[in-house]
Amino acid sequence: MDSDKTYIIQISCGLGLTPFLEGELMDLGYSIHLKHETGVEIKGTLQDVMQLNLYLRTAYNVMLLIKSFRCRSPQQLYEEVFDYAWEQLVDRNGYISIVSRVDTPSINNTMFANLKVKDAIVDRILEKTGSRPDSGKERKGLLFHLYWKGDKAWLYLNTSGRKLSDRGYRKMPHSAPMRESLAAAVLLATKYDGSVPLLNPMCGSGTLAIEAALIAIRKAPGLLRSSYAFLEMKNCKKDFWQSLRTKALNDSRCYTKTHKPRPIWATDHDPKAIQAAKKNAQTAGVDQWIEFQVCDFSETPIQDDPGIVIMNPEYGQRLGQIRALEETYGRIGDFFKRRCCGWTGYIFTGNLDLAKKVGLRTRRRIPFFNAEIECRLLEYELYAGTRKTGPAGE
Repeated sequence: MDSDKTYIIQISCGLGLTPFLEGELMDLGYSIHLKHETGVEIKGTLQDVMQLNLYLRTAYNVMLLIKSFRCRSPQQLYEEVFDYAWEQLVDRNGYISIVSRVDTPSINNTMFANLKVKDAIVDRILEKTGSRPDSGKERKGLLFHLYWKGDKAWLYLNTSGRKLSDRGYRKMPHSAPMRESLAAAVLLATKYDGSVPLLNPMCGSGTLAIEAALIAIRKAPGLLRSSYAFLEMKNCKKDFWQSLRTKALNDSRCYTKTHKPRPIWATDHDPKAIQAAKKNAQTAGVDQWIEFQVCDFSETPIQDDPGIVIMNPEYGQRLGQIRALEETYGRIGDFFKRRCCGWTGYIFTGNLDLAKKVGLRTRRRIPFFNAEIECRLLEYELYAGTRKTGPAGE
């Protein structure tokens, strides 16, 4: 592929995270051409693809458009895919896998569409080189995405491979951990940048605290991974990629020499959760920036200087759980009122009925989705002194 050519790049994200992804891209100097519920479209080079994979916190995948075409039958799909110089992109000794999303009367089996794309690619490479790459369902090597709707098809190269939200540091996940990209977006929604203290009671396996530390020290999340699909591209400019990584690492180190992030405290009543969080922070290389402690959330140490306190309590799935959690949410409200005066409080929850038990007026209610669960990030301005409060949730 031509390293200087400008391509259409689709960047996917979780439902509801597009505004935060858009903000990240604008900060990196990119212009948004199109946006939708689960991603945006920009234009860029292969060098841009590498930079995007390295720096984006809220994205899932960076996908480069290989070809778009009219397609009315499986045979036409095969012919259009075959008519691309795959031998210039895929090593004949490499590995490819295909995934697809099909919505067309021409075919009712996505596996058959995958097979036609795979056959076209390997047949072309075999014809041009005398050998063919391996292929299969395992998502390694080069991963291609086919989108076929009506009589139009788009074929993308997923340059990320596995999702960017899989940073690789969660070696010891705890119960129902928040996805890393969602945690990063939640923190971006609070405007957190490391310049104020951050408290994370009920930290679980530490995802929010770890993502906060990465933001605070300006560490590119892509530094935590060494495996990306674009590295499997034929004639990939790995020297350029290494120079990007080196610069990102040096930039973070230089930043922490001149800007000391304010304290990050993460607490949980479960010793196993804190053990997992510590291990995950070590793997992410941010353990020195986070203070962990085993305690009830109400006993979380409060810093003298106010900052952000953020909590992600359970939502409750069954009636018995919900009744037990009503008391917990009420205690969170008491903790905010009695111990966090002058701070800005946040609760991330998928149960707004339980949130009413907090008993505090919300200043903002920011919509999110955690998988399929519609959630809200509730913001509370915790005044020092007295202030009348109306009904919860107003």
